[in-house]
Amino acid sequence: MVNPFKKYRIDLLFIVCFAGLIAIVLASTVWISYVISSRELAENTSYYQKRLLEELNNEITGRMTSIEQVSLTTSRDSDLLTLMSGKEDAFSRYRRSMGIQQALAHLTYSIPQIQAIDLYMDRPEWGDSQSYIHFHSLKEAEDHSWYKALEKNDFAWSEEHSISTIQGEASVLSFSRKIYYNTRYMGILVIHVKADWVRSMLEGYSPDSNRIMLDSDGRELLSVGKSMSEAGLSEQVDRFVGESGVFRLHTQPQGIDSLVVYSKLADSNWMLVEITPWAQITSGSLKLAVAIVSIGLGALLLAFLLTFWLSRQFMKPIAQLVKAMKTYAVGEQKTELVSDYSNEFGVLFAGYRKLNERIEALYASLARRYEEQRKAEIEALQANINPHFLYNTLDQLNWIAIAEGQDKMSRILELMGQMFRIGLSHGESFITIGEELKHMECYLEIQQLRWEEGLEYEIQVPPSLLKLYIPKMTLQPFVENSIIHGFNLRNSGTIVIQAAEAGDQIRITIMDNGSGLAEKNAGTPNRRKGGYGLRNVKERYSAYFGKDFSITLDNQEQGGAIVEIVFPRLEAAPGKSE
Repeated sequence: MVNPFKKYRIDLLFIVCFAGLIAIVLASTVWISYVISSRELAENTSYYQKRLLEELNNEITGRMTSIEQVSLTTSRDSDLLTLMSGKEDAFSRYRRSMGIQQALAHLTYSIPQIQAIDLYMDRPEWGDSQSYIHFHSLKEAEDHSWYKALEKNDFAWSEEHSISTIQGEASVLSFSRKIYYNTRYMGILVIHVKADWVRSMLEGYSPDSNRIMLDSDGRELLSVGKSMSEAGLSEQVDRFVGESGVFRLHTQPQGIDSLVVYSKLADSNWMLVEITPWAQITSGSLKLAVAIVSIGLGALLLAFLLTFWLSRQFMKPIAQLVKAMKTYAVGEQKTELVSDYSNEFGVLFAGYRKLNERIEALYASLARRYEEQRKAEIEALQANINPHFLYNTLDQLNWIAIAEGQDKMSRILELMGQMFRIGLSHGESFITIGEELKHMECYLEIQQLRWEEGLEYEIQVPPSLLKLYIPKMTLQPFVENSIIHGFNLRNSGTIVIQAAEAGDQIRITIMDNGSGLAEKNAGTPNRRKGGYGLRNVKERYSAYFGKDFSITLDNQEQGGAIVEIVFPRLEAAPGKSE
């Protein structure tokens, strides 16, 4: 079957993918619309909640303010101030306390929202335990929860708490006020208001709502539904800025989102907060969200199936190319690729065929180079035979000289044999400093035999340096330079060779008392600085050590030349373990 995609461009795949992307964008657009509608619902909810909280705040403020006015009027009653001043005798205080108790009892009966009234003074009078009016010692006030709110204020409302009454425990909000007379602190008047009465006002017509009543300091006085700690608002008090506002609250670790709306009137001491779960606000749009998600998932699935089918058609040529690449081996039978593609796959197949041809050509070229390298190695092995042959020949000549009684010639041949042996060094490029000095001593002794007398040398090298390594045959050219050029046309000369450690480097010095180095502008050539042997040494040191070496040639003040060679300290030949 002919592949219908052999002549189609691969751009079609991108078109299909783009169609799938369009489907995703459409589904995302629908989802964003849903989110926006949810936000509009939240905005409308917050608007109406703020209006409702303002109305509740007006009602609560009016009722609570009336309790504060009652407290203020009672605290200024002359009979109460006279009783608390303690200036009367015991009988008069008793009669006055009974009258005050009856007056406060009538006040309690006339205002049903008042649960009880407590009066704290220095000298409390006896009261009826079955009454809602009680007299207490001023020191007892410190044991009550509402006292903390009164420490830094003259009057304050307390959080919801329980008190003991003749009918049992009762939940109340307490309004406490300090009583002064002529700037003298007399005591405290506490009016306990029924918490259920305030809670009924806070609930309004929404008993299932979550509302919290805060005072001006942000303290929770009373709540309907969840408290501040349960709703996760204990750490969010600083977000209640201004008279009203709204924000979204995310509580951890439950991961619950809530809409928080708060309202405070300009002349009010209360702030009302309502907490609505976000899921409750958007619950009306849940079915729409499910439908939108279903449509989006269906569109994605359809786009995925279509893209998968098309990609399978387009991946077949790539699979063929990958198979051909995996099974390719030089010199073996190759996997044939179809040649009737006229799109990008055809270009890939043609490029792969050209690449195979190039690999075959490179492989043939490498084979030729390998053969040439093998021949060069054979020639190098043959070249190594020549020095050995020469060394053996010198040994035979040495025996002939001994037989003929030519002791001097025999010694020269023996020294030359030692030099050849050290020069061979089994093909190694580095030898020990001791072997290098031995090679140089052989050369100097040959020169002494040639001069017969007048040539002296001295080697000053610590024994600890003799086992360190140095590039072989790198000192002899400098000594040879001193003898040939420094002692030219002279009958005597002295050469001193010194070596010492300088940190992690070795410094070797070669000094002579010859004619020294010629000046650059003099008529004689600048000898000893450009000879083949010296250049060879510098090039080898540069190849071995890079820039981590130095070779300097200079004249000495007392005459003669000095060569200083500095190179790294080597305890083993490079490329070999110590």
